[in-house]
Amino acid sequence: MNPFRLPDIDRQNLSAFLRDLVRIPSPSTEEQDVAERIVQEMKTLGFPEVSVDSLGNVIARIGSGRGPTLMLNAHMDTVRVSAPDSWNRDPFGADVEEGILYGLGSSDMKSGLAAMIYGAKLLQDEGITLDGEVVIACVVQEEECEGLGTRRLMEESRIRPDWVVIGEPTDLDVSRGQRGRLEMRVVAHGRSAHAASPRLGDNAISIAARLVFGLEILAEQLAEDEFLGPGTLAVTDISSQASSRNAIPDRCTLILDRRLTLGENETKALAEVQRVIAREGVNAEVGVTHYHTSSYTGNVCRTREFYPAWVLSADHPLVNAAVQAAQIQLQRRPQIVCWGFSTEGVYTAGEAGIPTVGFGPGEEAAAHTADEHVRLSDVYTAAEVYAQLAARLLGRK
Repeated sequence: MNPFRLPDIDRQNLSAFLRDLVRIPSPSTEEQDVAERIVQEMKTLGFPEVSVDSLGNVIARIGSGRGPTLMLNAHMDTVRVSAPDSWNRDPFGADVEEGILYGLGSSDMKSGLAAMIYGAKLLQDEGITLDGEVVIACVVQEEECEGLGTRRLMEESRIRPDWVVIGEPTDLDVSRGQRGRLEMRVVAHGRSAHAASPRLGDNAISIAARLVFGLEILAEQLAEDEFLGPGTLAVTDISSQASSRNAIPDRCTLILDRRLTLGENETKALAEVQRVIAREGVNAEVGVTHYHTSSYTGNVCRTREFYPAWVLSADHPLVNAAVQAAQIQLQRRPQIVCWGFSTEGVYTAGEAGIPTVGFGPGEEAAAHTADEHVRLSDVYTAAEVYAQLAARLLGRK
């Protein structure tokens, strides 16, 4: 199959659209404005079927609707700007310098989202008749609860894709998996007393400190997978509770981020922490946290914070198709990689068992950093690869 070429006018329009997306703040649960801009662009481009579900996900569909379905999956939300002074540019300025676009969400992952939309347009403009359907799924709240948006989209729309491509940054390589994620809460219990007489109490912060030391030892002993790498454990939040600032805290809470490699699961990870608690001989318990919020549409969201690891075999037909599509457009063979972070694949592949790969513009290392950026040339190439892959999986001249 011949390479696709995104026309110059579409490159200009894609760049302008992406800059609009970056200029619109869209932290998790506040995606309404960016969702409206996406809907507007999809309708301007002539997509025949565009809708928004009860959670606020944006869905477009092209093709016959008969035959297999390819889902192009991207999230609309971003993290928040935690340290504005660390940026050398306006996080929402969408400045372009020497072909590089700077701004929050430029790499993670508004560039992949925009490229998917223009890849679908390119597919239509080339006159490819699809023996099936392409679904562009732009989902909410991935940064805080990956998989939630896609799960709700698939349940509500009853879309059951045969393949999923996630547009998270891969630097134009092909990802076939990621580690899982489990968020745990450890609560250490002490005994309150006046801070002037600390020996009369049992300081919950001191108890938690002992646990942190034990958890650091545990973190060095976790399993490792040859492809996904090691499991990890990190304490990401500590908070205490006392009747006042001059009282000994009787409660201290730790939040743990546990990345799960292949062979690890929720039960195993909880048991490891329970053994640390038992070894220290302290009064504490561990459990899985719950995500609970409302979407920008007012829809209530609740789920346990466990997200499984997943890997698609290196010789799977979808991996081969993605590599071939990228090779045609890049004129080089892409590497096969795995993500270090977590994605919507925890649901599509990890829970629903749908063959899933990742391909997107931008570098993983740029995500969630000051001066986040993406090369515009890579965004154009990604759009062409998405069209090429869809044509290979579904198309006929």
